[in-house]
Amino acid sequence: MEKYDVIIVGSGVAGLFCALSLPREKNILVISKDALDGCDSFLAQGGICMLRDEDDYDAYFEDTMRAGHYENRVESVEIMIRSSQDIINDLEGYGVEFEKKNGEFVFTKEGAHSNNRILFHEDVTGREITSKLLARAQERENITLMAHTTMVDWVCKDNVCYGIVVADMDGKTTAIQGDVTVLACGGLGGVYPHSTNYRHISGDALALAMYHNVRLENCDYVQIHPTTLYSNQSGRSFLISESVRGEGAVLRNKAGERFTDELQPRDVVSKAIFAQMEKDGTEHVWLDFSPIPREEILNHFPNIYARCKQAGYDPLETWVPVVPAQHYFMGGIYVDKDSKTTMEQLYAVGETSCNGVHGRNRLASNSLLESLVFAKRAAHDIANTKCFKTTDDFDNLVNVDGYEDLPSIMENYHAMVVGEIKKEETLRAKKEAI
Repeated sequence: MEKYDVIIVGSGVAGLFCALSLPREKNILVISKDALDGCDSFLAQGGICMLRDEDDYDAYFEDTMRAGHYENRVESVEIMIRSSQDIINDLEGYGVEFEKKNGEFVFTKEGAHSNNRILFHEDVTGREITSKLLARAQERENITLMAHTTMVDWVCKDNVCYGIVVADMDGKTTAIQGDVTVLACGGLGGVYPHSTNYRHISGDALALAMYHNVRLENCDYVQIHPTTLYSNQSGRSFLISESVRGEGAVLRNKAGERFTDELQPRDVVSKAIFAQMEKDGTEHVWLDFSPIPREEILNHFPNIYARCKQAGYDPLETWVPVVPAQHYFMGGIYVDKDSKTTMEQLYAVGETSCNGVHGRNRLASNSLLESLVFAKRAAHDIANTKCFKTTDDFDNLVNVDGYEDLPSIMENYHAMVVGEIKKEETLRAKKEAI
């Protein structure tokens, strides 16, 4: 039987940053359901928010609350904003590079922001941050990284988590014991037919939370991103960052007319696009890059430019067809300000968790920051915990032979997640109708 001080499920920014923020004397295991870089963190394009100065605090706070329809947890929003500068310092210490001019940060702007406060690395900010964190984790002797390892259950008793059950690529199951388990396994885009997420990111932790009676929150709060590259092919939708609209791109209907304010919150813009598509009888609208200077497109958005050209649309010469798609999950496993769930010795960070920062709708470029801030808080809480509950009958708490039909188990998990979303949607609609 394997035994670790901390087990972290997920190798995105939240999982890796948590691992790096833990003391080096901790023996840490990080597992990934796919390749180590097969996580949505690598896909983040636009950037990461940072409080520029004290004069920007009230505006940043208001922007976040307004985007979230004022359903945000105020304490969490305050913690995130106040921690942002320290997080950026940490990232630079790990080798992350952001756009600078004359040695000073260059800030961009996205939808629903009242100020330029977003740091970026071209249009692959997520890849820059996550790849550098992964490289630093691979250098640490106390961190073991395991790819293609799927969490299929938790080992728990009397509301205390003692570890997890995992399956390898061949379907062989193993129980791994840990003093603490941290869930950092992303959102639920894989249960949607059209999503910007990887297909294997499918809300497994949410299903396990339901099964083991761990509290969830706002499972119907699913964000639709307004602009993904339109395609009639199946597979992951390619996101066209909100930064493109932040730098001046506009949306046009089939007649070439601008029909909405592109810098409103994402849910508002998505609704406007769906309404225009229905009015026009089309499957997409158009994104016009022409207000953006040529050099800005090529230098700030090289990946987006290349992908659009590959699909047959040169943003320098023509409009690009776009359509909304599922993008982000604001709900999740309920956690407190230190990322603790309602089960002892079980934490949740990143998109898996719901700490209340985003409310009903996430403000652009808050996701990476929120993940990092609360991953670090989880690490500090774990490090400051003097002792953990143990069990002498760990092997008797789980039957590893009971997970032979993995495809059926995972299919059941997906059905549980979809069912919970629909149930919450129905309940909320009834409440709001009263």
